[in-house]
Amino acid sequence: MDIYADNAATTKLSRAAKNAMFPYFDELYGNPSSLHSKGQTVKEALNKARDDVARAIGAKNSSGITFTSGGSESDNQAIISAAEIGAKKGKKHIVSTEFEHHAVLHTLERLEKQGFEITLISPERNGIISVESVKNAVREDTALVTVMYANNEIGTIQPIAEIGAVCREKGVLFHTDAVQATGHLHIDVDAQNIDLLSLSAHKFHGPKGVGVLYAKRGIPLTRLIEGGGQEKGRRAGTENIPGIIGLAAALTDAVSRIDKNTRDVGAIRDRIIDGLLEIPNTILNGDRENRLPGNINVSFEGIEGESLLLLLDDKGITVSSSSACTSSSLLPSHVLLAIGVPREVAHGSLRISLSEYNTLEEADYIISSVKEVVSELRDISPVWDDLGKGVRNHVI
Repeated sequence: MDIYADNAATTKLSRAAKNAMFPYFDELYGNPSSLHSKGQTVKEALNKARDDVARAIGAKNSSGITFTSGGSESDNQAIISAAEIGAKKGKKHIVSTEFEHHAVLHTLERLEKQGFEITLISPERNGIISVESVKNAVREDTALVTVMYANNEIGTIQPIAEIGAVCREKGVLFHTDAVQATGHLHIDVDAQNIDLLSLSAHKFHGPKGVGVLYAKRGIPLTRLIEGGGQEKGRRAGTENIPGIIGLAAALTDAVSRIDKNTRDVGAIRDRIIDGLLEIPNTILNGDRENRLPGNINVSFEGIEGESLLLLLDDKGITVSSSSACTSSSLLPSHVLLAIGVPREVAHGSLRISLSEYNTLEEADYIISSVKEVVSELRDISPVWDDLGKGVRNHVI
């Protein structure tokens, strides 16, 4: 059996995206900045894609949609833009959380070196950021609050509308990294008080290398790339038309099926969670209910996640031991440490991320395979042996 269950890292290109993109590789290859008919035909398609994306996230005006190379660029531009706006008003304080994606955390580190003060809020043990903690962190000199919509490792969904309302009341810009949420959860930037939002196509069955930064009307964006006047002067460089067309098609398709996918994928997720929690000394990371439909993150005491991942790969199951952006590191996940998972347990973690292409039959195979591999690894683990003999104390 060949099972792909690493959809939080990247997703399979949907048929809707593939079909929409194809003509723009072969027939409709004009530059949208060109005045001739071939260019203007492509420009019309670009404008339609912008309208489609705005509609999908509840933006009333598509002028706030800027196409980028992906979520990391969108996060960088959103945070740097908000920081510059704040600095001009004498506000050099930014509020975020300890378990953001590194595209956010590393940008904040860069700004800290430039004289900004950064406050990182700790999540609750269930992986949720409390609204009260955000409210308490905001100060008179706060320029920005940036909180991810849904966590890329443990899948927990944050109270975005409520956090946005606090920011609106305090007169502070609010950015959310919605890379994991877009296409999987209903988003309405106006109703949820979102000023800036980042998304990436390859997380909802679109192509890699293309994303979006939404900015509410009146928020000037700092250019990260200098050159021509593309994207209303907010991002220079000829637009990636096939990618943009694919993004819009994939997003429109995903949004049309959110309710069905939430129900169907959520049922598979719950089946796997129930099965894996039958393994002794195992914990589920993140809130059981308030999580993405396809996210499962569990820790097994006494084993290494990398060994588990590789042995499951031998069985035809593709999963992750952490986020793809940090998988080359030997350090335990900063997300798991932030929610209080002991360091030695965090090393033995597994992330399974599902899509509508997965089935209940696959779920049963995943459960039986993980049980088998965990048992094998514990049989040869000196740590598990010490735990069994009482030399070490169990922490799960």
